[in-house]
Amino acid sequence: MISEPKLTVMLTYNDLTVMNAGEIFEMCRDTDAEFWGMKEEPLGKAEMKKLFAVMKECGKKTFLEVVCYDEKESLAGAKLAAECGCDYLMGTVFCDSVNDYCKEHGLKYLPFVGKVSERPSVLEGNIDELIAEAREYVSKGAYGVDLLAYRYTGDASELIERLVNELDAPVCVAGSVDDFVRLDEIKRISPWAFTIGSAFFDKKFGESIPEQINAVCSYMKNTNLTA
Repeated sequence: MISEPKLTVMLTYNDLTVMNAGEIFEMCRDTDAEFWGMKEEPLGKAEMKKLFAVMKECGKKTFLEVVCYDEKESLAGAKLAAECGCDYLMGTVFCDSVNDYCKEHGLKYLPFVGKVSERPSVLEGNIDELIAEAREYVSKGAYGVDLLAYRYTGDASELIERLVNELDAPVCVAGSVDDFVRLDEIKRISPWAFTIGSAFFDKKFGESIPEQINAVCSYMKNTNLTA
């Protein structure tokens, strides 16, 4: 049986954590979403630690997605995730130092795959090379990969389908999941998880954020639902 892709709610807009992230989470803490995350900017460390702790108290799985492209910043992001008690580190360029740090500190690591640049991020690369890269990371101990499929300069559908089918590890489709057509594609291909951030703030799936979260969770569970 194909597993249901998990919604990861990102308290972010345009690849930055919203300043009222704590307030938004309080509004949404009783929704159906289990996976919750933020970016490494712009909230202060103390505020991030406090909010991640509240999420964990509510039984949520916690994610820090770090948008950076060099080893020094990537390692700093991993250390921040560990200090915040996160379950998962997403993003960063893959580095052996970051991978080793995640292993040592019990973080499940899902690095970016492919050539990623800018903020909001853009993904470039040949699909065969992306798959080979992802396999290499997993062989070194990464938990899975952070796939910016809908930020890809090529065929996003082909990229998701091939990577999910050819990589024996979790794939999180992150970024620009902003309509029911893309939800249908994710439901059909069934990656491990997917993120939604800006689209909730832009009311792409309804009105209030709690209503939208529950609507997306229900939509992913029910194969008979249509937009």
